[in-house]
Amino acid sequence: QLQASGGGSVQAGGSLSLSCAASGRAFASFAIGWFRQAPGKDSEFVAAISWTGDSTYYADSVKVRFTISRDSAKNTVYLQMNSLKPEDTAVYYCAADVRVYGRSWYAKVIPNQYEYWGQGTQVTVSS
Repeated sequence: QLQASGGGSVQAGGSLSLSCAASGRAFASFAIGWFRQAPGKDSEFVAAISWTGDSTYYADSVKVRFTISRDSAKNTVYLQMNSLKPEDTAVYYCAADVRVYGRSWYAKVIPNQYEYWGQGTQVTVSS
């Protein structure tokens, strides 16, 4: 139900834009999180966006450099990554957290808090 794309190889200081396209269920009911996993390391939270898109949250390591956004018309969430560093090299995954009506959104930063996952997309940043 989630399709991540947009990874690639760039030099340090460059930019990439990742996309996470959702299908099969009402996009508006999904809050989306991005995680990444580097070789030999645990999964790391990167950014999250609420169901409506009016709230976002970032890991300190990417704050200011990355921007998460969503386009409801395209059922897609984007992760714009600027000023990339070699330490950003990882496989990036998007995940969906299904809305529970009556509860306020809060950023979920633990992988098992998400119900659906897309396949990863590789981001490689060379120095």
